[in-house]
Amino acid sequence: MADVELTHQSLQTPAARLGGVQDSTVISTLEPGQRPPGSPAGKLVPIKVQLLDDTQEVYEVPLKASGKLLLDLICHNLNLVESDYFALEFLDHRKVMVWLDLLKPIMKQVRRPRHVVMRFVVKFFPPDHAQLQEELTRYLFALQIKQDLASGRMTCNETSAALLVSHIIQSEIGDFDEVVVREHLEKSKYVPQQEALEDKIMEFHRRHVGHTPAASDYQLLEIARRLEMYGIRQHRAKDREGTKINLSVSHTGIIVFQGNNKINSFNWAKVRKLSFKRKRFLIKFRPEMNSCQDTLEFSMASRDSCKAFWKICVEYHAFFRLFEEPKPKPKPILFSRGSSFRFSGRTQKQLLDYVKEGGYKKIQFERKHSKIRSIRNLPEHQSLVPKQSGSSTFGAPSASTGPPSPIQRKDLGVCRSTDEAGGEHKSCSPTRSPAEDVQEGTVRDKVHQMKAQREQQNAGSLACSPHVSELSLNSQSGPGVQNLSLSPSLSPDGKQHSPLMTPLLTEAACVKTDDEEEMRRKRFPADKAYFIAKEVSTTERTYLKDLEVITACFQNAVAKHDVIPEPLKTLLFSNFDPLSKFHTGFLKEIEQRLALWEGRSNAHIKGDYQRIGDVMLKNLRSMKQLTVHLQKHNEILMELEKAIRNSRKLEAVCRDFEQQKVCYLPLNIFFLRPLHRLMHYKQILERLCKHYPPNHVDFRDSRAALAEVAEMAAQLHGTMIKMENFQKLVELKRDLIGIDNLVIPGREFIRQGCLSKLSAKGLQQRMFFLFNDILLYTSRGLTVSNQFKVHGQLPLYGMTIEESEDEWSVPHCFTLNGQRQSIVVAASARVEMDKWIEDLQMAADLAQQCNGSTSELMTPGTSEGPNKSSDETSVEQESEDDLSTSRTSLERQSPHRGNTTMHVCWHRNTSVSMVDYSIAVENQLSGNLLRKFKNSNGWQKLWVVFTNFCLFFYKSHQDNHPLASLPLLGYSVTIPAESDNIHKDYVFKLQFKSHVYFFRAESEYTFERWMEVIRSATSSATRTRLLSRKESHAY
Repeated sequence: MADVELTHQSLQTPAARLGGVQDSTVISTLEPGQRPPGSPAGKLVPIKVQLLDDTQEVYEVPLKASGKLLLDLICHNLNLVESDYFALEFLDHRKVMVWLDLLKPIMKQVRRPRHVVMRFVVKFFPPDHAQLQEELTRYLFALQIKQDLASGRMTCNETSAALLVSHIIQSEIGDFDEVVVREHLEKSKYVPQQEALEDKIMEFHRRHVGHTPAASDYQLLEIARRLEMYGIRQHRAKDREGTKINLSVSHTGIIVFQGNNKINSFNWAKVRKLSFKRKRFLIKFRPEMNSCQDTLEFSMASRDSCKAFWKICVEYHAFFRLFEEPKPKPKPILFSRGSSFRFSGRTQKQLLDYVKEGGYKKIQFERKHSKIRSIRNLPEHQSLVPKQSGSSTFGAPSASTGPPSPIQRKDLGVCRSTDEAGGEHKSCSPTRSPAEDVQEGTVRDKVHQMKAQREQQNAGSLACSPHVSELSLNSQSGPGVQNLSLSPSLSPDGKQHSPLMTPLLTEAACVKTDDEEEMRRKRFPADKAYFIAKEVSTTERTYLKDLEVITACFQNAVAKHDVIPEPLKTLLFSNFDPLSKFHTGFLKEIEQRLALWEGRSNAHIKGDYQRIGDVMLKNLRSMKQLTVHLQKHNEILMELEKAIRNSRKLEAVCRDFEQQKVCYLPLNIFFLRPLHRLMHYKQILERLCKHYPPNHVDFRDSRAALAEVAEMAAQLHGTMIKMENFQKLVELKRDLIGIDNLVIPGREFIRQGCLSKLSAKGLQQRMFFLFNDILLYTSRGLTVSNQFKVHGQLPLYGMTIEESEDEWSVPHCFTLNGQRQSIVVAASARVEMDKWIEDLQMAADLAQQCNGSTSELMTPGTSEGPNKSSDETSVEQESEDDLSTSRTSLERQSPHRGNTTMHVCWHRNTSVSMVDYSIAVENQLSGNLLRKFKNSNGWQKLWVVFTNFCLFFYKSHQDNHPLASLPLLGYSVTIPAESDNIHKDYVFKLQFKSHVYFFRAESEYTFERWMEVIRSATSSATRTRLLSRKESHAY
């Protein structure tokens, strides 16, 4: 077993660390103050080394030479100063890629060195490319990014991939020319499935006019460092539950992946010791008050793979966290215990200090692939090794950490070939900039040129297009810190794993998101109107996904089995497809405006883009033409239900579809989404108009847009009410056993919930369903789908209700006196009893006015059984099993169920009314939140959707189905108390008994919105509030 304590060393002065002046030939892999080591005597062995530009060089080293000698020789030949970021790797005899140990002789590591090709690659990826002082270093990093993209190691979304490739092409062939670019893309493959991205690549490349290769490298690294897979090498492992995962290491700490999705990370600041024992990798954490476990254990394929990962973790920690190289352990006198491995070489701190103090000289180098406007003249064998002539030559940069500028970096030059047949090449002076080559002028001319070039860079980089907001979509993280930021600059594609995961991968999580996240937030708009506009964007994304459930998933399901009648199919999809197309364009316009608002595009006039009313008005006026489609949704719902009644095959297809993960709600609810979306627009525009003063530039457009959507909502009001009631009746019909003709004209749903019914055997838990003419009571059955079996019914005509706590000595008890029978029931709390009595009294009065003609609903032979069903588990047992199962392993979650409201009411002993459903429709919300468990250390970034009294958790807004859900009925939502030890802004606390979750919003507005919508679904909402909303509600 080997282990290493993760410590911090005191900072010394640069002179003490560097040990004096070094020779000009010194490279960074040398020990401080030493010259290159002499070669050991003995026979020379040729070793092939493949460089980052895919050329191969042969180096002859002595048989007994160490790995350090070979690396030093390569870096010396490349004139590479910042060589500590690089290393050598090779395939061993087991065909596994391993790092070359710098301290051990090469012959002890490589069995047949003559037949092995060493690969010179980047080993340590810094968090910020501005820390790379040398242009040569940035060029090598750009080549590494290019390799990782082509091999598929660095995965990202299409927009990010296209933007990365566009900068690579700009560096290689120069400014955009469509014919040349297409020819170049046909010959060169930069990403898998490149053909589908060619148009997008050229669209981005067109914006990079004027960028030098050095500037393109800088922009390439700026984009790449924000991607989640930047610099990631995955090592296969399993957690204690046997779940397959991948471990990786970065400058921030150890990262856990599942596939290519980051699910957790452990920051170096929280890690006390790393060790391995056989094939078990152990992480020990620093003791903290709220930590429930101090050691995590992962199992790897073998001891060798476990030790290899442990060694790279030790090296990463030492390189990025220590101030100087750790001292070697003293050799034991008798026998050793554990590994003697240690990090060898300079730390990043030492390297940065050395370079900043000027301990290097500027060296010219040439780029193998860079050839402005011509790709035919490239030499076939042109390597990174400096030569006297070449097609393009660049000087080494200064120690500036900013992006290259044509005037600041006079040694950056680009040479054009004048003779395609291989004749004479013109060489640019390394002391002149491209601007000076084009025009000789005064200082004023230079300033104008610099300003123009900087504007081109800003317009052509990741701030150039609204689409670039998706850069961080796939990445959802920059390195380490940025991945959990809720900054508006980051798209919600920022994914994290399920919020209900195994404690192994969550409890000790500690991702640094505080100081740097706050700095990032300050760079973006803080106006309330901006966050209202952002709410339009986030909820529109969810709405489009809901439309896709019908237009794509459901359409494919019915087409596969060919079970839906052709007239119904035409009616259904001819009305939903135009809506999906319209809202796709609408979302694109909203995101473009947000990009301008945030300054991610070239917005010249600030005020013109900091508004959203004009976009809403334009699209809502266009949406009026779709009203004819919205008016047919009631007909669609009726015809679909009719077809299901007439076809058992179609009924089976629909039921199977509801069990799929993509159908996370009852199917009929998706048919109501277009009408619900009108209510969302209305509510959002009301908040916007209330926020704006009358003289605001956006007030008139916002008010006009509100008038447009209010008019459409009024036209569709009646249709919406009928569809919601019909949908609820159909849903109950499928979930109740032992009833006939539940769905009849004139019947309205009022409330459902759990009450205890008093019988000869005492209080028995029953589920009650109240309609405008009848009251049903049921218990949960023994079916696989956990349907409820009807035990009895009470007509409301002539019913009286009276409180009877004193008579029966049962808290919150009341008696229902019908014409044929009476029953005694008890609620779980006083507020629940008040809700039931009020709704029952209202329904009984309505039935009295209508002379109460009630249909018999119960199937003959159905009667109340004496005992509860055997599967009636306690509230806490099933709820806790669902949570713990989801947190134990992603592959063993509880079976998906389309509708959970009825079962949540049963387990949490509460009730829900139609008024509550109407309020929930108003208060749907989507967006990014940071989530934290009560006993965990870190925050996880999640895409969260609130609908149907439930929070649904996604890795990103692009996911097709939620990974987990949290029903909110019965939960309370509050602000964290002092004892919770949460010292962050915009945090709210969800609690149900012993279950506690903390969620953190990105702004005061989003915090208030989440609090508002969650309160509408929790038991803390008072009856007075519900009644006030009911009186003013549009429904």
